[in-house]
Amino acid sequence: MSEQPEESEVVAGRRAGHEAGEKTVVHLVRHGEVHNPEGVLYGRLPGYRLSGLGREMADRVAEHFAGRDVTHVVASPLERAQETAAPIAGAHGLEVATERRLIEAANAFEGKSFGVGDGALRRPANWRHLRNPFRPSWGEPYVDQVVRMKGALDAARDAARGHEAVCVSHQLPIWIVRSFVEGRRLWHDPRKRQCTLASVTSFTYRDDDIVSLGYTEPAIDLVPAHLRGGGARGAGA
Repeated sequence: MSEQPEESEVVAGRRAGHEAGEKTVVHLVRHGEVHNPEGVLYGRLPGYRLSGLGREMADRVAEHFAGRDVTHVVASPLERAQETAAPIAGAHGLEVATERRLIEAANAFEGKSFGVGDGALRRPANWRHLRNPFRPSWGEPYVDQVVRMKGALDAARDAARGHEAVCVSHQLPIWIVRSFVEGRRLWHDPRKRQCTLASVTSFTYRDDDIVSLGYTEPAIDLVPAHLRGGGARGAGA
């Protein structure tokens, strides 16, 4: 289990000359494992809740934040995010606020099984959604995800000025806003996202500016091996 955040070298380089000012930390947490025996790409669909293992992951993340100066907890409106946020908020005597901007990215393949060998790529009706991987054409544009997620981060910063905030969201939006902050291109190989289940991506602000970024995996020992270091196979995020 990782105890200390792994700091991004790209963002850490901005700290020079930014040590003064009020420090606020906003943590973006990916939710725990979801009960999804059919392997559906659930996206924004309602009704997809944490599995038993996912609830263990949520408890582990709550333990990770025990003793921290958390004054604000907010989550995507989707059930899996709300359930992951609940023990974190409870441990600090807080209510979970809901932030629509933290929601999963929209995806044209919601409700479908979409993986190797399931025939989805052979269906002509799906081809139009695959024409532009750089936007991407199958779902919410990456730029739109940056705008809403950065807005949610800044709002959490304002709600927890001088303290720490926890925001529970989903893999793709977390990775996209991190990529933006670190100055990377937004289109990418999903297998290379550093955002495993129940992981914590932490943004440190000095006043209004992000000056460093860290990443840790407090529940990594609970994450099935095939889901470590990448997206959930044939599922949502």
